[in-house]
Amino acid sequence: MSKVLEGIRVLDFGRYIAGPFCGTLLGDMGAEVIRIEKVDGSEDRFLSPVTEDGDGALFLQLARNKLSMTLNPMKPEGREIVAKLVASADVVVANLPPDTLAAMGLDYPSLTTIKEDIILTMISAFGRGGPYANRVGFDGLGQAMSGNMYMSGTPEQPVKAYAPYVDFGTASLAAFGTMAALFERQKTGKGQVVEGSLFNTALTMMNGTAIEQAAIRRDRVATLNRSQTSAPADTFKTKDGWVLVQSVGGPLFKRWAELMGEGHWLEDPRFKDDISRGDNGAVISERLATWCAERSSAEVLEAMEAVRLPAGPVLSPQQVLDDPHVAAKGLFQDVDYPGLPRPAPLMRTPVELSETPGEIRQRPPTLGEHTDQIMTELGYAEADITRLRQGRVI
Repeated sequence: MSKVLEGIRVLDFGRYIAGPFCGTLLGDMGAEVIRIEKVDGSEDRFLSPVTEDGDGALFLQLARNKLSMTLNPMKPEGREIVAKLVASADVVVANLPPDTLAAMGLDYPSLTTIKEDIILTMISAFGRGGPYANRVGFDGLGQAMSGNMYMSGTPEQPVKAYAPYVDFGTASLAAFGTMAALFERQKTGKGQVVEGSLFNTALTMMNGTAIEQAAIRRDRVATLNRSQTSAPADTFKTKDGWVLVQSVGGPLFKRWAELMGEGHWLEDPRFKDDISRGDNGAVISERLATWCAERSSAEVLEAMEAVRLPAGPVLSPQQVLDDPHVAAKGLFQDVDYPGLPRPAPLMRTPVELSETPGEIRQRPPTLGEHTDQIMTELGYAEADITRLRQGRVI
């Protein structure tokens, strides 16, 4: 089976999530991705350690299908190695502030003096231009500064999502932009800069709320898990757990009223359309909370499915691993890794293509596992490699 990006080489200078997952997606689609990290290992390798050497859970997710090379690009000989790598590459991925990119020789003008048609995929917290351009930041800043945290939780306690969705969203958009740039290069022979930022992604995801605020000054405040634009849409405690019910549209509201056996909901002007139901959602949530509290989660979900109302259980991480749908579709691929007590369940490429799907072809690399191999390909002799390693250039 052909691979969409076969023959494309990507240099991944990314850290944590936004840059690395962009590289991961490109690797899943067939690109050769070289992860370049610090000589002693970059910090993101060791988050949530799960192996005897301290390699982390997030690293295992984001480093599949990659080669690992250690390198210090700030040393003169390290810069020479960077130049040789760039000359052999199609894409450079780096989620670093613009001034840091320049210091490392990874800014676009520097790269194009080495490889004229190179594509630079740069990801930062706030993007170039504007007063925040050189600020550093993580996913949480995007959540906080986009309005999302303000609209989550309660008015007394803003809440950040546990999942770093801004990072993963930025990575996905950066991979989309990179593939668009590769497609354009096929037509014109020209490279370009692909720029993503956490702030841009977060604002995109909250744009509807910003539009509403600009248009009608709604001044919304947080209502925890209860939707403000439709109902019933909330989390509800059952006899043995929690479920989420999410209803949008008149037909679904009618099914809910019929499930409750209470036609009066359909005659009340407070619930005449989605926005009215959202405005008065606390009343609807209170009724459904009473109904759910009298039943087990299984009973609630069975009743909801019988009338085709969207609902699902609130699962723990272990329950996710045990979920029958996950198993039936094979969404996780068990991958062995040195020092890991049992195989890691890596989530497969999340978008499924019928003819050229992404795939996990090789396990994540150990630190510097492919340094010698890559250096040899670049033309370095064994003695040079030894000397550079002793000098902590590689």
